[in-house]
Amino acid sequence: MTVESITLRELHLPLKHFFETSFGRTESRRVLLVTANCDGVEGWAECVAGDGPFFSYEWIETAWATIREFLGPILMSAQVECGADSAAAMARVRGHNMAKAALENALWDAEAKQKNVPLWRLLGGTRNEIACGVSIGIQNSHAQLLDKIETELAAGYQRIKIKVKPGWDVDVLAQIRARWPDILLSCDANSAYRPKDLDHLRRFDGFNLLMIEQPYWEDDILQHASLQGQLKTAICLDESIRNSRDASAAIELKACRIINLKVGRVGGFSEAIAVHNICEQGGIPVWCGGMLETGIGRAHNVALSTLPNFRLPGDVSASQRYWHEDIVEPEIVVSSRGTIDASDAPGTGYEIKKDFIQRLTVRKEVIRRQTTSA
Repeated sequence: MTVESITLRELHLPLKHFFETSFGRTESRRVLLVTANCDGVEGWAECVAGDGPFFSYEWIETAWATIREFLGPILMSAQVECGADSAAAMARVRGHNMAKAALENALWDAEAKQKNVPLWRLLGGTRNEIACGVSIGIQNSHAQLLDKIETELAAGYQRIKIKVKPGWDVDVLAQIRARWPDILLSCDANSAYRPKDLDHLRRFDGFNLLMIEQPYWEDDILQHASLQGQLKTAICLDESIRNSRDASAAIELKACRIINLKVGRVGGFSEAIAVHNICEQGGIPVWCGGMLETGIGRAHNVALSTLPNFRLPGDVSASQRYWHEDIVEPEIVVSSRGTIDASDAPGTGYEIKKDFIQRLTVRKEVIRRQTTSA
C-alpha cells in the first residue's frame, strides 16, 4: 500500500442545536477531514480534535500541523502493507492520538475498498447492526431536557445519557426518574467532580444508573479506583483510557466496570481493537463514544461497534440529530428499534458528498509523497 498523497480539509458546520457539557457549549464545529490516496484509491477519515484544547490537549491546529510536518511524511516514506501497519510507523511521534487515528483510519478505509470488503468485516466485526443510545447535553432548563429525552425515546434510542456537572445533576436525575422509572439511563461528568464531592456522588446510587462516566480527572485512574470501591453504581472511564495499557491498569485496579471506547482518543483502529480485546478478556463491556462527528467519523464508529465486546448501546446516533445536511449519503439513520445497519458495501458503505464538502471547505492542503531522482 503506497500512500501517494494526504489531503487535509477544514470545514465549518453549524449544529442543529447547541451541545453543552461541563467543558462549555458548542454551537458549530470546525471539522478536519483527512483523505489518503493509496495506489489510486481514496480512504477518508475524520480527525475528532475539537476547536480548542479542552477535552484533550489536541485541537484542530495541533492535529493539522502534526500531520503536515511529521505524521504524513512518515507514512509516505514507510513500508505500509495495510492500515494496521501505520500505527507502528507513527509510533515514534509521542501522543497526538487524534491526528494518528485520522491517518490510520483513512488507510483502513482505503484497504477495505482495495480488498472490496466492508470496513466492519475487515476490523473483525461479528454483527451487521449495532445498538444505539443517545447523549443529551446540558440544556437551558429542566423542562427542555425532559422534552428532548421524550423525543429521543420516541425515536427508539435504547439508552439515554445526560451530561452532568455540579448544580446540574441530582435534581435533574430525580426528575428524569420520576417520569421514566425504568429507562436505561446513564450520566457523563467529563471530569467535573473531585474527591471532596464523594458524599454528593453517593446520592447518584439512588437513581439506578447504568453508569457514571468519568467523574474525576481525565488523567487519573487511581482515584477512580477509590471511588468505584465506595459506589454501587458502575463507573465508566472515557478520557482516562488513552491506550491498551491504561485499560489494563484500570481493570487491574478495579477503577471501573465499563469503558467508553473512542477510536480517536486511543489513536486509531489498531489500538481500539487492542483495548476492546483487553476489556473482553477482563470481562469489562465497552461501548462506542461520540465526538460530534460528521457522517465520515460516524461511519467509522458504526464499523468499530460491530466488534463482539461492544455490549452496550453507544453514542452512535443519527445524522439528523446534529446536522441540517450531512456530508455522506445515505445519511446515517437509526431504526425505530434503536439500531443502525452496517453496510455490506466496500469501505464504510457510505458515499462521500465531494461537491458539498468542497463548498464547505475553508482550508485545504495537500501533502505529497517525495520522489527521488536517480
